[in-house]
Amino acid sequence: MTMGFGLSVEPQLWALLFVMVRVGAAFLAAPVFSAVSVPLPARIALTGAIGVLTMHAAPVVPPEQIFSITTMLMVAAEALIGLAIGFVLQIAFSAPLVASEVMGISMGLGFAQAVDPQSQTSTPALGQFLSVLLTLLFLSVDGHLVLVDLVVRSYELMPPGEAWLNPQRLLNIALFGGYAFLAGLLLALPVGFLLLCVNVIVGMLSRSAPALNLFAVGLPASLAMGVIAILIALPAMGDYLQVIIHEALEASQTLVLG
Repeated sequence: MTMGFGLSVEPQLWALLFVMVRVGAAFLAAPVFSAVSVPLPARIALTGAIGVLTMHAAPVVPPEQIFSITTMLMVAAEALIGLAIGFVLQIAFSAPLVASEVMGISMGLGFAQAVDPQSQTSTPALGQFLSVLLTLLFLSVDGHLVLVDLVVRSYELMPPGEAWLNPQRLLNIALFGGYAFLAGLLLALPVGFLLLCVNVIVGMLSRSAPALNLFAVGLPASLAMGVIAILIALPAMGDYLQVIIHEALEASQTLVLG
């Protein structure tokens, strides 16, 4: 295997590095695997291990020369497919953050922030709770194994060298971003509707008794009813989180792999 400058590299090593591009790009964008808490050496080792399994499961023919225009285009295509697979899952994992914004503002918890262990950014505390719940459900239904299976099967459906995503497929992936808002609103619907009723009642009380202090009555009532509503609706919310996981995995296969 020539590098283009009179140098050579072992064919199996070059094939492994070429396979690791798509696998590593998928893990870089996918939830759970892309968490900051996952050490970089562990992520590289996992990518290499799955790359070895992929080389035995699917026929992968790397380009002959390393430093060439054709090779660079093939590597870019491999990275694009991996990023697309992980990005679709990441879109669906944004639904709890949208739901937390809807519920948190109505409950008066919009100011409560927590550090997301996956991205190390400040997120709503309620959204952090739902994100952790979604992550645990994702692992419990073997979503991480399904993701690995999708990456391996992508070499059969979109082999290297014929792997460019067409513009229509990229547009469909971009339009899938609206699913995060739809799923977030549906996830917050039971609690949001109850909080809306509470706010309407508090508004009626303020009209009938103008001397009533809304901050002394409305905020504690909204917070208490919101917590009770979350406890009551939590089983239904858990079921819908599983629906979100199923839809995300299906979208990763249909939108990216066709």
